[in-house]
Amino acid sequence: MSSNVDLNVRPDYDKIITDIAQYVYSYKVESDLALETAKNCLIDTIGCGLLALQFPACTKMLGPIVEGTSVPYGVRVPGTNFNLDPVKGAFDIGCSIRWLDYNDTWLAAEWGHPSDNLGAILAVSDYVSQKRVEEGKNSLLVKDVLHCMIMAHEIQGVLALKNSFNRVGLDHVVLVKVASTAIATKLLGGDLNQIKDAISHAWVDGQSLRTYRHAPNAGSRKSWAAGDATSRAVRLAMIVMQGEMGYPGVLSAPTWGFEDISFNKKQLTLHQELNSYVMENILFKISFPAEFHAQTAVEAAVKLHLDIINRLDDIETINITTHESAIRIISKVGDLNNPADRDHCLQYMVAIGLLKGNLVAEDYEDDVAADPRIDTLRSKMKISEDKRYSAEYHEADKRSIANKIQIHFNDGSSTEAIEVEYPIGHKRRRVEGIPVLEEKFRRNLELTFTKEKADKIFNLCVNKDDLEQMSVIDFQQMLSLS
Repeated sequence: MSSNVDLNVRPDYDKIITDIAQYVYSYKVESDLALETAKNCLIDTIGCGLLALQFPACTKMLGPIVEGTSVPYGVRVPGTNFNLDPVKGAFDIGCSIRWLDYNDTWLAAEWGHPSDNLGAILAVSDYVSQKRVEEGKNSLLVKDVLHCMIMAHEIQGVLALKNSFNRVGLDHVVLVKVASTAIATKLLGGDLNQIKDAISHAWVDGQSLRTYRHAPNAGSRKSWAAGDATSRAVRLAMIVMQGEMGYPGVLSAPTWGFEDISFNKKQLTLHQELNSYVMENILFKISFPAEFHAQTAVEAAVKLHLDIINRLDDIETINITTHESAIRIISKVGDLNNPADRDHCLQYMVAIGLLKGNLVAEDYEDDVAADPRIDTLRSKMKISEDKRYSAEYHEADKRSIANKIQIHFNDGSSTEAIEVEYPIGHKRRRVEGIPVLEEKFRRNLELTFTKEKADKIFNLCVNKDDLEQMSVIDFQQMLSLS
C-alpha cells in the first residue's frame, strides 16, 4: 500500500474512554466514608459559591446570556434568583464555586479541584428532575448528586495521579470537562455507548492553556475556567443525546490524536481502578482561600504573627522551605497585578499571614495589596526545596503538602522554625477539620440568607440521612432567592 494513503479502519474505543464510561454507567457507591465526605464536600462547595457572590467581579459573569431570557425547567443558581438553561446554569454554578479558590483540592502529577464538577452535576440534576416531575416521575434526590460527585471526583482524580497536563502547558480543567461530560450524559439518560461518545468529544476539544494561571499573564480567567469546562461538558452531553456520533480513537490516533498532538506523544493512563478513593482522600480548603500548595505555609505564618508583628523592621530574612510543586506553580517575585495574581503567589500569602494573623478573600484586593509592608516582607523571603517534602507530596499513604517558615532577625536571633506538613483539610486531620468546615459553611450561608433561614439550611445539610432523601428540586429551591 502506498505510504501516503491512510488506513481507514475505525478502531475500538480507546481503553481509558471505555473504562471511564463503564465505571459511570454501572458503578454503585458502597463506601460510607465516601458518602459522608461527599456530603461535607457538597455543603462546603455550595458555601464557597455563596461567598463568591459578595464579589462584583464574579457576579458580573452570572445570569442569562441575553438579559430577560426565560427558559422551561430553569436551573437555579444557589444564592441568586436566576433560572437558566442547563448549559449557562452549569457555567454560573461552576464559576461561583471556583471564583475564590476556596473549594476542595486534589494534588498529584496534575492538580485540580474535583468539586468544580458540581457545576454540571447540580445544573443537569435540577433540569432533569423538573422534566421528570412534569412527566409524572420522581425527582432525583440529593443522594444521587452525592453519588455523581463521588464518580466525578474519581475520574478527575485518578486521571491526575500520573498524567501531568501542566507539564505540556494544558490546564487541569480538561479533567473537569471529561468527568463532567461523562456524568452529565448519564444524568441525561445516556447509555454506555452514548457516554463513550460524549467523553470522546471532551477530548476532541482544544484544551485550555495554563497561561492565565502563570506570570506574567495570571488573570481572572482562572476563576471562571472551571465553569467554562462544566458548561461545555453539558453542551457536549446534550449534543450526543441528540444522536451525534463519537470518535473512538481520539486519544491514540497516530498524528491526529490527543496523545500525539497535545500530550507530547505520551500515553494517557488510569493508574488504578476507579472506585471511591479520591473522594475519601480529598483535601478541603478550610482555613484560607489560598492556592493549596500554600495552605500550610499560611498556617505557619499565622502562628508566627504575634512573634514578629512588633519586629517587622528587625527582620533580616524569611526562610520558606517547601516542596517542588509549590516552587514551580506559586513562587513568584516582581509586581502582582490583580487578585488572581496575588492568590497564586506563595510570598504574598505568607506576607499577609505574618502581618494580619489571618488570610481572607478580601486580602487579595487592591486596597489591601497597597500596603507597602507586603512587598518589603516579600523581598526578604528565601524559598528552598526540601526533597522529603517533594517526595511525600506524591506518596499515596501521605500526600503531604508541607511548608516550614523560620524568620531571622538582624541581631542574629530567630523565631522557632514552624513546620506544618498536613493542612487542616487533609484526611489525617478530619476530626479537627470537619467542625471548622461546618462553621465555614454556616458563615457563608449567613452572607446570603437571614439567620433563621441559614440555621434551617445548616441543620438540614449537616444531617446526612435527611439531606440524602431531599429532592434536588427542593434542595435547589431552598438555596434560591426566587
